[in-house]
Amino acid sequence: MPRSCKVFAGAASAGNRCRFEVLEGFGLVGARGRGYLWWAMIVPTAALYRVAYGKYAVGAYNINNAEQTMGLFRGCVESQAPFIIQISKGARKYTEKRMLEAIIRSAEEIFPETIFAVHLDHGDEETCIDCINSGFYSSVMIDASHETFEKNVEITKRVVDLAHAKGISVEAELGMLGGVEEDIAVDEAHACLTDPEEAVEFIKRTGCDSLAAAIGTSHGAYKFRGRQSLHFDVIEKIRENVTAAGLPPTPIVMHGSSSVPAEEVARINAAGGTLDPSACGVDENEYLPAARLGVAKVNIDTDGRLVWTRVHREFFHSKPGEFDFRPPGKTFMDEYAKFIAHKNVKLGSAGQVEAIRASLAK
Repeated sequence: MPRSCKVFAGAASAGNRCRFEVLEGFGLVGARGRGYLWWAMIVPTAALYRVAYGKYAVGAYNINNAEQTMGLFRGCVESQAPFIIQISKGARKYTEKRMLEAIIRSAEEIFPETIFAVHLDHGDEETCIDCINSGFYSSVMIDASHETFEKNVEITKRVVDLAHAKGISVEAELGMLGGVEEDIAVDEAHACLTDPEEAVEFIKRTGCDSLAAAIGTSHGAYKFRGRQSLHFDVIEKIRENVTAAGLPPTPIVMHGSSSVPAEEVARINAAGGTLDPSACGVDENEYLPAARLGVAKVNIDTDGRLVWTRVHREFFHSKPGEFDFRPPGKTFMDEYAKFIAHKNVKLGSAGQVEAIRASLAK
């Protein structure tokens, strides 16, 4: 197949430095080239939203190393699900951004049947600019939610203008989630739900492609106390207001969406951990109802960390004389793949790869 055709990505896939084009609708969705369709596995985030919106949610999973990446790709191949790889500021410092990019490129070659986007999670303006200029990312998230509304609009608009000039989608945040994300901590007293009226004004003035809304979730393992759940009324009102304003559908992003399974917490503690047994998260059965109201991306990170912690604590607790990290590493990759496949089923994205492929072919 000739390599003069265009590629489905905000960044060209490995070895194929082709261009992309902006189409109508949700933004970047691909291009044809001389009767051929060149499948770049790294696709625009907007291409995933275009198919998923109102039907299911795409899982967005954070990675920090090779073991997580291998487990993620295996789980998505097993479940035949499109997905979004998220790289946070912390991950870019921990593993080094070039190493993470190389790991993802290698995974793309090992698992050529996968379809995924690459996204910067919780970036400040400086990090967003670096990722936009890198030519590797499908989308970036600018998080200025801790600023005043006007300052948030100002910063977000600058990032949007720069990103859109290069065909990259932008996720922005309005409202404040509680909990801890990277080096930012927000206590419950200062957490606030997204105002649906402000959301429309924010989308209009910034031109952001998706909105991370505060709808009752929080970051980290200690999310809820009791039987709290998502604020579906906020999600629905945002969608209604966007439609009433004559704006195109704006995908909502759900942050802090790990479920913090009690079994994982119990097993970690049985192997020497000291996690609060009252820790709980989002009910997995609320993912799909939220997706049908317009949540197109669901961020899951904490649950994956719990899997890693459980596997390694149990291994070294039962084998205290061992020092080789590869056996538990292999177990983790297997367990993480199962975890990912399970989450994709709950999100409704399992079995959707071919629908995405068909959409890109149009």
